[in-house]
Amino acid sequence: MAKKRPQTKAKRPQLTEGEIPAVGAREPCPCGSGRRYKACHGRAAAHAVTELVHRPFEDLPGECDWVALRELVPAATVELPLKGGLPEGVPSVTLATVLPMAWPALRREDGSVLLGLQNDTSSGDISRDLADTLQRALDAAPGTPVQARRAPAEGPRLQDLLDLEGAFEPVVHSGFEFWVPDAENATPDVTASLERANAAAIPTVKLSGVDAAYWCETPEKNHLRWVMPHPEEQLLDALARLHAAGRSSLGEGTRLVGSFRAHGLTVPVWDLPSGVGAEDVEKPAAEFAERLAAALATEAPLTADERRARGGLTNRQVTLS
Repeated sequence: MAKKRPQTKAKRPQLTEGEIPAVGAREPCPCGSGRRYKACHGRAAAHAVTELVHRPFEDLPGECDWVALRELVPAATVELPLKGGLPEGVPSVTLATVLPMAWPALRREDGSVLLGLQNDTSSGDISRDLADTLQRALDAAPGTPVQARRAPAEGPRLQDLLDLEGAFEPVVHSGFEFWVPDAENATPDVTASLERANAAAIPTVKLSGVDAAYWCETPEKNHLRWVMPHPEEQLLDALARLHAAGRSSLGEGTRLVGSFRAHGLTVPVWDLPSGVGAEDVEKPAAEFAERLAAALATEAPLTADERRARGGLTNRQVTLS
């Protein structure tokens, strides 16, 4: 009998992660494994897209203000410096809390870019989603809005695109006139849209004496919402020490009522009487910052009263993101 020839298998191409294209979830994986894409390289890609980044703005200048503009401030803009400078034909890149029609970004007729911050994102990393939108806006034709899409799992993040040595200086607006270069001569449709947006905006002012503290006015009472960079457990201990000692207020009629959690940071909130404006809390906020610094430096265990105060503050926390 003739000797059987040994069977050999064709050698599968060895592809690196960056070379494997995305295909349909049920299609064969392009790596040649014979498995469906969703059970092979698609699994890692899906995990990278959905994995939640708790502090997406960490290491960016003004992390606390990024959080405030994402969650708390209705109308604000910030000029963004890019790593390596602005591309030719792009006179400026501006971060905006929200854009018309909830566009993720807009390339204006003059080539400037507006990047929207308060949009829904498709992955667990807001920084990566915003970076993808920014890159597409820089390449878009002037006068073109940028549509939403799922950002590539291996794409850059804002930390890769922005100049990390640059300043982050929010400008809070009373309305959304920054949407159009010449609001006074806008069309009737644009004017009506601006009026609707402006009517829904809560009056907000950024304090000048402390970082990332925002006063806002509501019909029943005013508030101060202050995004703080300290680790949550350490901050809650410090706030509890001050609260138990009767030193957590910002003056007569004001009260520390709880806090938000947002993008890995804690945001203490104070109720203020309706007659207390932003200028009225500038000095009390600066004095509170000094008391908080001393409380943060204290390492002694919490007393019984301080533990009770901490429990009350913890029970009044609301998670925004």
